[in-house]
Amino acid sequence: MVAAEREKMTAEKLTEILGAEFYAGVPDSQLKALCNFLMDRYGIDAARHVIAANEGNAAALAAGYHLATGKVPVVYMQNSGEGNIINPLASLLNDKVYGIPMIFVIGWRGEPGVHDEPQHIYQGIVTVKLMEDMDVRTFVIDKECTEESLRAAMKDFEKDLAAGRQVAFIIKKGALSYDGKVDYKNDYTMNREEAIAHITAVSGDDPIVSTTGKISRELFENRTAGDGEHGRDFLTVGSMGHCSSIALGVAVNKPDKRVWCIDGDGAMLMHMGAMAVVGKFAPKNLVHIVINNEAHETVGGMPTAASSVDVVAVAKACGYPNAVSVSDFDSLDAELKKAKEAGALSLIEVKCQVGARDDLGRPTTTAMENKENFMKFLSK
Repeated sequence: MVAAEREKMTAEKLTEILGAEFYAGVPDSQLKALCNFLMDRYGIDAARHVIAANEGNAAALAAGYHLATGKVPVVYMQNSGEGNIINPLASLLNDKVYGIPMIFVIGWRGEPGVHDEPQHIYQGIVTVKLMEDMDVRTFVIDKECTEESLRAAMKDFEKDLAAGRQVAFIIKKGALSYDGKVDYKNDYTMNREEAIAHITAVSGDDPIVSTTGKISRELFENRTAGDGEHGRDFLTVGSMGHCSSIALGVAVNKPDKRVWCIDGDGAMLMHMGAMAVVGKFAPKNLVHIVINNEAHETVGGMPTAASSVDVVAVAKACGYPNAVSVSDFDSLDAELKKAKEAGALSLIEVKCQVGARDDLGRPTTTAMENKENFMKFLSK
C-alpha cells in the first residue's frame, strides 16, 4: 500500500473494523468524518445512533444497549469528555463491578506538540494516561495508520472486550476522512452573531458569562469591533455545560450587578440539572439566555436533542419566574429590555439558524488574562 493510499483512515473502514451496531456520543471536530458518516448512514436512531446530552449519558445508553443485546457498543467523544465518563467507567462498566464491554473513540484535542486552544492543552497531555489509569487499553490512530494495523489492534482488543473490559481508539488530528456531505440546518432566521450584538447593546456595562464555542468567539469579536472592553466578559472556553453555574456564582456574590449568561443549547443539555440549582436560588440579578440552533455547531453542526425540548417549560419547572422564547429580532429586543428591568431571574430562549462566518476569529487574550480582567471589572 503506497503512502498516498493510507494518509487517512476512512470513517467507513473504521466502523467496519470496529464491527459495532450501536453508536452513542457527543460530536467532536476531530471526529467530524465519523459523525458525518453516522448521520449520513443512520441519522438519529434510538437503536443505532444517538447524540447524547453528555458523554456519561452516552456510556449509560451504551450500557443499556449491551444489557439488552449482549453486543459491544461504541461511545465517541472529544477528549474533554473523558471527565464525564470517569464515574460510569469506575462504578458501572469496570470488570470489578458489572463488567460491561465498550469501545471508546476519542478525538485527541491538545495533542502534545500540536497547537491548540488553551482549554485543550492539559487535557491533551493526560488523554492517554487518563484512559490507562481507568484500566482502559488504548490504540492511537494517526494519518499513517494502516488498515492492517487497525485490524490487528481490534483483534488484540477482542480478549479485553470478551472479559467485560473497555478499550479506546484515540484519534489524532486529520486521521479520519469521509467524502460524504451532510447539510445541517433548521428553519430559524435569526443569525447568532447578530443576536449577540443585540444582547450586548442592551446589557451595556453589565458583566457577561458566555459558554464555550462560537458564542464566546462571537462575543469577543463583538467587543473588539465596539469599544474593545473585554473585561466585562468571562469566556468559558472549556468546561462545556457549566456556564450557567459560573454565572450563578457570580450573580449571588455580586448582587449589585446585573449578570448575563449567554448559554447554548448543547451546553445547556450537557448539564441541564444546573438549571434546577439556578431556579432554586433564583437570583434577581441574573438573566440566562439560551441561544438555541438545535446543533453542536462549533464541532460541525450535528443536531442536539433541543429540537424536542420545551426550554421555557423546563425553566419554569425549575423555578425561573420569567421565561420566554423568541425567534425574531424585534421580540428579542423587547424581551431583553424586560429582563434587564424585571428585578427577577429571567430566561430567554433565542432560536437561531445554524451557521457562522468563515473568517470568525478566536480570542486574542489568554484564559488567565481573561480571568484577571474579569475579576478586576467585577471589583470596580
